[in-house]
Amino acid sequence: MTNNPLVHPKAHLTAILQALLVTFLWSTSWVLIKIGLRASLPAITFAGLRYTLAFLCLLPFVLFNPARRNMIGGFSRANWLQLAFLGIVYYTLTQGTQFVSLAYLPASTLTLLLNFSPIVIAMSSIAFNHEPPSPVQWAGIVLSVLGALVYFVPVHIPASQSLGLLVALVSLLANSASSILGRQVNHQSGLPPIVITTVSMGIGGLILLIVGGSTQGFGALDLKQWLIIAWLAVVNTAVAFTLWNNTLRTLTAIESSIINGTMLPQIAILAWLFLDEPLSPKQILGLVLVGIGALMVQLWRYLRIKPVSQWKFSASKKPSTAPRSKPGFRQKRRARMVQNRARNPHPARVALQ
Repeated sequence: MTNNPLVHPKAHLTAILQALLVTFLWSTSWVLIKIGLRASLPAITFAGLRYTLAFLCLLPFVLFNPARRNMIGGFSRANWLQLAFLGIVYYTLTQGTQFVSLAYLPASTLTLLLNFSPIVIAMSSIAFNHEPPSPVQWAGIVLSVLGALVYFVPVHIPASQSLGLLVALVSLLANSASSILGRQVNHQSGLPPIVITTVSMGIGGLILLIVGGSTQGFGALDLKQWLIIAWLAVVNTAVAFTLWNNTLRTLTAIESSIINGTMLPQIAILAWLFLDEPLSPKQILGLVLVGIGALMVQLWRYLRIKPVSQWKFSASKKPSTAPRSKPGFRQKRRARMVQNRARNPHPARVALQ
């Protein structure tokens, strides 16, 4: 994928609008899944049908492209193992547990928990990479924990939601692991995103379908349920994936992360409007705090701000009045943008899309 920092403002606005459309489509997925689950669609089978059908939609774009087809034909055993592991973690575990969680929990509760993924990833950096979070990231972590306390305290969890919360915590860990693994695969494999997604989705989706079909069955699928599955697979997965990757050619990682963060309020509003899941003012405050905290943790790695101890002050020098557009400034800024994208072209996001 080629990132071009020399983008016309109109093209940049188009990319922003496309990204917002994609986040809206991904947010509506939560509503459609809840409607399907309420219609007695088995959760794991439901997830398997969605991602298997989405895989079949993406497959022609790989098989009918000679370069991509030859690329898959030349996969090494390591490539297959890497993509299979990604498919199992990201689709079989992450998406499967999210569908199961939605069968028990309100959509806003699950999305609040999943917004802790950037925090789990930051904490894993301490354990495995010995990279302690920055002060701003620590502040984001504290703010998110405070938001969760505001949302849940006083703790009153209905018995029917206890299992959902346990499965949601598993989903949170799987989502965080899949974000780390997905970045590694995208950075190290050298494969196009559509090839990575198609192969991993096919493996993970088929496993979901086999497990769900053998343990839960397929239920009595009527026309309404098939329409929900088809819309989720074709529009909210295959089409949305294509649009999102198109926006990554234009938007910076910071812009993509901020736009992605709008899913938290979008899901809460849609759940209130269409699922009759109202929120109290205290819960709304908790969602806002968690969203801001997660954004602080996620975006700080793209900012290169020196610690206060390294700031240089000079009383003898007056503030520069030179125009910011002096020769060389724009070139340096564009180079930094390209480097930011190269470090992480696919920022972490809520996994259920």
